[in-house]
Amino acid sequence: MRVVRRLLALPRDLVLFARAMAADPVEAALYIPEQFSWWLHRPVPYEVEEDWGPPVHKILGATWPCPELLSAQALWAEICDCLRSQGLDVGRGSYAGVYSDADPALAAATWCSVRHLQATKVVETGVARGVTTRMVLEAIGDDDNGHLWSVDLPYLFSTNVHDQTAVAVPARLRQRWTYVRGSSRRRLKPLLAKVGPIDLFVHDSLHTVRNMRFEMEAAWAALRPGGVMLIDDVDKSAFRDFSHKHVECERVVCRSGDGPWLFGVVRKPPGALPDL
Repeated sequence: MRVVRRLLALPRDLVLFARAMAADPVEAALYIPEQFSWWLHRPVPYEVEEDWGPPVHKILGATWPCPELLSAQALWAEICDCLRSQGLDVGRGSYAGVYSDADPALAAATWCSVRHLQATKVVETGVARGVTTRMVLEAIGDDDNGHLWSVDLPYLFSTNVHDQTAVAVPARLRQRWTYVRGSSRRRLKPLLAKVGPIDLFVHDSLHTVRNMRFEMEAAWAALRPGGVMLIDDVDKSAFRDFSHKHVECERVVCRSGDGPWLFGVVRKPPGALPDL
């Protein structure tokens, strides 16, 4: 049935790809191996924590219940209201009918990670409407040293959503934010070499095994000892393979706050030698 659906969608997909090639041939060409990765890799089983709060805070070395959680939940509700007031849907598949902004659990985990790590150098991949972006920037607060760098390629195959990029991020927060347009395959390593070591990395871009492996390895090398990575949609093998390779890391897989999806949290040992 999956093969039949792909064959039926092929004429439409070829038209969309031709348009993307005309608009941005480099990025469109880089998407081809990612599409094959998407097709080839199936979900793998994980041991999942249904309640993300206690295990994530254990990894962060923070107490639970967390006094920061109410602030995170209030901000999440404010962001949702902000998007709806602009006529935008909230939830899975609401961005171009394909992708999603951060769910409430990942958003809260991001807020708590910034606050408990006292993170001042944060890198994320994937912006969409800017839910995670807003969570990070608000959590950094008025720290003059705090900054977020976001690597993001607006969806190549639906240009009518490009004007939605980061609409959840108000102007008052943007002085501590650098938007790096382009795929992580092109932009992430040069950025990390420039700004690393970093305190926190958030992956929420293209969730293919190939791309997730690339981003996790690049971010791990730039992560300071004790730093944390948050990885959304870890259902395929990339997160498992990374954990098996880096046995020294603390990690946990948690249930998303809006359904059966998963996100992972990894912490670099505080005593590890820096890679950069």
